Amino acid sequence: MDSTFEIGHSPTPAPVRARRLHPLLTAAAVSLTVFSLLGIGAITGLIPTASSQLQEQGADKAAAKAEEGGKPAAKGAASAKSTCANCGVVETVRMVQLEGNASGLGAVAGGVTGALVGNQFGRGGGNTAMTLIGAAGGAYAGNSIEKNMNRQTAYRITVRMDDGAYRTISQSHVPAVAAGDKVKVVNGNVSAIP
Repeated sequence: MDSTFEIGHSPTPAPVRARRLHPLLTAAAVSLTVFSLLGIGAITGLIPTASSQLQEQGADKAAAKAEEGGKPAAKGAASAKSTCANCGVVETVRMVQLEGNASGLGAVAGGVTGALVGNQFGRGGGNTAMTLIGAAGGAYAGNSIEKNMNRQTAYRITVRMDDGAYRTISQSHVPAVAAGDKVKVVNGNVSAIP
């Protein structure tokens, strides 16, 4: 048998199978992407936050409605006018931690650091995935660290007003009042009544 070999002719290469990501890695990538997008939305203010406003209750509204309608004011409104409208008794004084604001610098620094660390792991496509995961995780961690560094302490004072309504006043300094003290609320500040 004569074996001939032609130059330039190579045997047919074996078919290359497309490599698929493991389902857990795919799920992790999707959840990380969604989590990152939610974080970006929260940082940039695209996701709305809850807020509440104090609604005036009691005698002031009843008196105003009575004057508009020409009807005599209710008995509770008349007695409330004779008392101090901004006076009350302190129910509680609580110290709370307010979450700090983030400028984005922590997220950027954390993202760069995370990408550099993530780039050290894996080969090929895995290296790219680890770089992206490291960048996202680092950005989240950097943003959280920056918020914790900018955390502030505030004092929430709950006052039961003479008309029965409750008001909560937030102050950045230690209040000079305690639970049970008679106080007056003026322009968001609480001061003791002697």
